[in-house]
Formats: sequence, C-alpha cells, structure tokens
Amino acid sequence: MGKTKYPKPFEGAISKFFEKDAPNSVRKAINTAQKNTILDPTYPYQSRKDRDEYEGLLADLQIELAKMQSWAKETGARIAVVFEGRDAAGKGGTIKRFRENMNPRVARVVALSKPTDKEQSEWYFQRYIKHMPSAGQIVFFDRSWYNRGVVEHVFSFCNADQRKHFFNQVNDFERMLADDGIIIVKLWLNVGRAEQLRRFLDRESDRLKQWKLSGIDVKGLYKWDEYTAAITETMQKSHSAHAPWHVIRTDDKRRARIAAIRTVLSEIPYDKKDTDVACLADGNICGGPDMLGSKS
Repeated sequence: MGKTKYPKPFEGAISKFFEKDAPNSVRKAINTAQKNTILDPTYPYQSRKDRDEYEGLLADLQIELAKMQSWAKETGARIAVVFEGRDAAGKGGTIKRFRENMNPRVARVVALSKPTDKEQSEWYFQRYIKHMPSAGQIVFFDRSWYNRGVVEHVFSFCNADQRKHFFNQVNDFERMLADDGIIIVKLWLNVGRAEQLRRFLDRESDRLKQWKLSGIDVKGLYKWDEYTAAITETMQKSHSAHAPWHVIRTDDKRRARIAAIRTVLSEIPYDKKDTDVACLADGNICGGPDMLGSKS
C-alpha cells in the first residue's frame, strides 16, 4: 500500500545516485540483500531483531518511560534528550517510540526549522535556551545546536570562525545546563552507508514517506566522507564528563530503539525502576564516540 507509479521527488535524484554514482560495494549490498538482511558487514548482527521479541520488550520499556515521566512530574526534574545523527538514521522513529504512551504536556518534541534573520543575529545558543525543560518536563530535541558542528559545516552554512566559536562554547553551555540541574542525555544515531541509501530509496518510492526527503538529503549523498570528518571532529570536541555522547548503531532500527530507550532510562534516577528491563544498552551497538562504526 502507498507504493505505485508516479513522479519521484527531486526528479528521481536518489535513484539516479544509486544507479550511477553510489560506490559499487553499496550498490551490490542493496541489490543482493533480502528484506531483513543487515547490509553493513561490520554490524555485529546479521539480521533484524525478531518482531515479537522486540514488541514485547518495547512495551516493557514504555512502562518504564511512564514511571520516569511520573517521577519527573512529582519531583520537578528537568530532562533534555538530544537526538542527533546521520540522515535516515532513525531519529524520528525512535522519538516516536519514546513518546507513544507519554503525556504530551510532560514530554514534548522540539524540532526547530531554519533560523530566522533575527535569530541569525542572536547568540547561537539563544533560540535553544527558551525550549529547555521547566520543572517536571522532558524535552526531546530532534536535532539541536549540533547543526553547527556537522550540517552547517558540511554545506558551508557557517564559516570556520563561527564553527570554532561554537566549539569554544558548547562544553561550557552544556556544563551550565547541567550545573543548573538539567539532566542532559545526548544520543548520536549512526547508520551505515548502504542502509542509509536503502532507506532513502524506500522514502523516494513511498508517497507516505516522501515528506521526509529534502534537497539537503540528496546533496548529502555525495558528501559521506565530509560528514564522517565533521562527525568525528564534533565527537572529539564535545564529548564531556557532564554531557557525554552515547553513539548507537542503527542499521537495525529495532535494536537501536531498544538501545536508545535503555540508555536514557539508565541515566535517570527515577523511582521503582525495573533494572532487569531498564538495564544498560547492548554494548555491541551502543557506546561512546568509538562506536561510530562503519565508514564504508
């Protein structure tokens, strides 16, 4: 359902990239793979997590999220979860699983659009500050101030001095948030190159998913190495004791969503935690910046 013949967005630019410009190894991996096959040979699992096992575990984890939500509301805790990652790494789908059974008055998503002329003239972090959680709130940032470290740099939306200034301030900015009592959890979702392209092709051919595509996505297909360099530098300069990065490999969306929820739950000292469910995330796919994974 939802798939039929009609003009593809951006004049089929993603299909054209796949057919003409994608690395041979990426094209071969996509052409020869079955539906549930993991494309990245460095990923520690060969196939997706079993659906029934995944759905049962997800339900248990969402109960834990409900406990966390109640604890935040009762104690006045302030929680900010930052979701960053490569395009098509699964940020939106993961956030959806976090919020499915949460109270939207307590847990909200912040997904800011391109800054206005006024915002461009302000301190870079200023427009994010007003979206920080107040007492009893949980905020999920669907992309964040780290745009400057990666996307803006890759596409020359900022200059070298602006990016350097960002790196000079970001750790102090996050330290001030933490010192003021905000619990910060930073997640970087990372996907292999072949899997990213497979997801883009799926979006291109599905009318219900086309809205997820942008011109930046198309241009970004040609900038994999530039993204890799920018991501690596950003990790090196913004991974800190008070706001560490948790990198999750997302070639299997099911395992990634479980890992993301467990990572957040592990960082929050909420009451009546079931540590058998809200345990540490799978160390095979979740860790620090050294978990960035395949560069193929």
